Amino acid sequence: MTANYTDAGLDSSYDLEFYALMAESFERSVGRSLTPKGQGAEWLYEQSPAVVLAHNTDADPRFIYANRAAQACFEYSWDEFITLPSRLSAEAPDRAERDRLLNAVAANGFIADYRGLRIAKSGRRFYIEKAIVWDLVDRSGHRRGQAATFDSWQDVQAD
Repeated sequence: MTANYTDAGLDSSYDLEFYALMAESFERSVGRSLTPKGQGAEWLYEQSPAVVLAHNTDADPRFIYANRAAQACFEYSWDEFITLPSRLSAEAPDRAERDRLLNAVAANGFIADYRGLRIAKSGRRFYIEKAIVWDLVDRSGHRRGQAATFDSWQDVQAD
């Protein structure tokens, strides 16, 4: 049985089934591994230098995964992240651009080399650079959400 990652509070940080969903979807879509050989769910959550985020398929998708790098970058704790609608990671004027991105991912399975403006909990604005965004598709072909990874971002300097 596949876990229902739309349930509020489901902890996917070390969940091996959720890790397999992310890693297998990434490899099928992008053609390479999400983690170094021999590394898994714990490494991705605790040690990966790259930000990895995922949201579910709710009408207003909310985050269901944010590794430690994501928590540091966006300044939210795990408990805050997994209740946060993912649209709030972008400022209101930039949400239409974010929606176009997510629709392109849904149509194509993934996109690479994405750049977009995001906002942290503190209001700090930053551009994510060279992001890969992909659909989370289980072994049965059911779409379970979308995920993103990036290891480069640049703060926007205040005017």
